[in-house]
Amino acid sequence: MAQTHRTHIRFLLNDRTVELSGFAPDLTLLDWLRLDRRLTGTKEGCAEGDCGACTVLVGRMDNGVLTYETVNACIRFVGSLDATHVVTVEHLNRPDGALSAVQQAMVDLHGSQCGFCTPGIVASLHALWLADPEPTEADIERQLQGNLCRCTGYEPIVKAALAAARTIPSEDNDRLVRAYAETVETLTALADGARVTIDSERGTTYLPADVDDLAELYEAHPGATIVAGSTDVGLWVTKHMRDIAPVILIGHLDGLKEIGLDEDGLTLGAGVSYTAARGALVSAFPQMAELWDRIGGEQVRNMGTIGGNIANGSPIGDTPPPLIALDATVTLRKGSSRRTLPLEAFFLDYGKQDRQKGEFVESVFVPALDEEAFFAVYKISKRRDEDISALCAAFRVTLDGEGLVASARIAFGGMAGTPKRARAAEAALLGRAWTWDTIQQARQQLASDYQPLSDWRASAEYRMLTAQNLLIRFFLETCGAPARIERRPALAEA
Repeated sequence: MAQTHRTHIRFLLNDRTVELSGFAPDLTLLDWLRLDRRLTGTKEGCAEGDCGACTVLVGRMDNGVLTYETVNACIRFVGSLDATHVVTVEHLNRPDGALSAVQQAMVDLHGSQCGFCTPGIVASLHALWLADPEPTEADIERQLQGNLCRCTGYEPIVKAALAAARTIPSEDNDRLVRAYAETVETLTALADGARVTIDSERGTTYLPADVDDLAELYEAHPGATIVAGSTDVGLWVTKHMRDIAPVILIGHLDGLKEIGLDEDGLTLGAGVSYTAARGALVSAFPQMAELWDRIGGEQVRNMGTIGGNIANGSPIGDTPPPLIALDATVTLRKGSSRRTLPLEAFFLDYGKQDRQKGEFVESVFVPALDEEAFFAVYKISKRRDEDISALCAAFRVTLDGEGLVASARIAFGGMAGTPKRARAAEAALLGRAWTWDTIQQARQQLASDYQPLSDWRASAEYRMLTAQNLLIRFFLETCGAPARIERRPALAEA
């Protein structure tokens, strides 16, 4: 049970402390900034976390360190801001009111044309400027994945970021640096460990004090919507106009953000964001790096969580296929009780998971990868960056001393109503030599494993052919060379 209780949230907005109560569970930061505080530099473009025009910085204490990350204000709920520092473009100039290094570089190098997307781009580049003194062009492009610009072609924006990097952030040229110690003191005091309950005419918002308090709250209110990063639930509100009350916000719970990496494998708390998970995950599974950098944009990776991507059960989620191929397990909690099951068993049917009322995803464990194993994951989407998968494929194969397939795990997203293993294709590989003929037989078995649907992302025929060809790609890559080129016409066979 929570030791203390509040009926309001408290946070910093630029240079002022804000105390709010009585707001609706689905009030977004963007609407509050523009309509209530008249901070109209933050723009509404897509209202679904894609275009980045609404980008702001949110600072939070993390193990005693104040860290600022970019977020999409259009899908970030106000209730999630307790004990944070929200920074809008109006506060990103110099302490003397002059343009910041980023803003001045954008002017000097013509990084803005129509200007609508510019505030969000400035916010994204400002976060990079604070965090990385020597960004490469690749770093800048990755930072801008979540900021869409129709006018400039990005080249002058990248040049502006490189130019700004020549100026070192200091107390003289940046408000956030100058106020750092004071901000740390304020946020530390605001994080008092209380349970927060916000009642409104449109429903109730809860912020549990800790993970035990979350278990108690959710068991008492099993119909509540649990919201971590709101990268999915935000769209339920802005696009589908769904009523999500009551809401239990969990993005602030440090107990769900623990990361453990040892010789046995990797443990990720359900509240670990994509950004926070990257270092440990790529260290354990370097084959995941490319996929990880294509999950949403930087803002989405900062907000979205591993547990959320699993718990929502989407058949096109990016993390389940590789985690299933790696034989991951998920731990569910209800009250003080926990149970662990294979991740693949968690997904029962479209929109249905093996999760009881009042039970939530607490953590995920991914076993260490055998040194002898081949592993790869591929994402296919219309856009390379910041796009949802048409399909996602993951393969893990181990060979014995004689070159026969000793184990095989193949998982796809976007091919069925759930993330699903290709058991017929796996069976066609087991015990057989890792050769082109074996791959061709396993490739045909994918038609027994899946009956994909057609939608606006891809046709059923495209999905099946692509899935089959990705298996061939995996095989060729494990051979270390474009082997058996004379058989290439098979790649075009349906």
